[in-house]
Amino acid sequence: MITNVTSFSRSGVSDWLLQRVTAVVMAAYTIFITFYLLFTPNLEYSQWVALNSHFCMKTFNVLTVLSVAIHAWIGLWAVLTDYVTVRLLGPKATPLRIFLQLGMIAVTLVYVIWALDIVWGI
Repeated sequence: MITNVTSFSRSGVSDWLLQRVTAVVMAAYTIFITFYLLFTPNLEYSQWVALNSHFCMKTFNVLTVLSVAIHAWIGLWAVLTDYVTVRLLGPKATPLRIFLQLGMIAVTLVYVIWALDIVWGI
């Protein structure tokens, strides 16, 4: 079995399962927010703050942000390892892929830290 140190979970089955679980979390969040907005026609700032100040909603927000990060990492890792290859791009493909993956890690980490700061007011 070949494992790649840049994969998220080092297993195709685990990556597949993580993508499905994170997709369900993101779908649940989207459905919840959609219904909340539809059934709160005269939404005011104070109501929005009240919703997002509950511990459960903060947890749901963080879980969704982490789900987006995990989902994006697995998806983009798959794309990069499929299309940024030595066969397609020549000998510079591996350093380019590693550079792009490090860039993805940096952007995703900034995104998650920024979201945590917004949600929890760190």
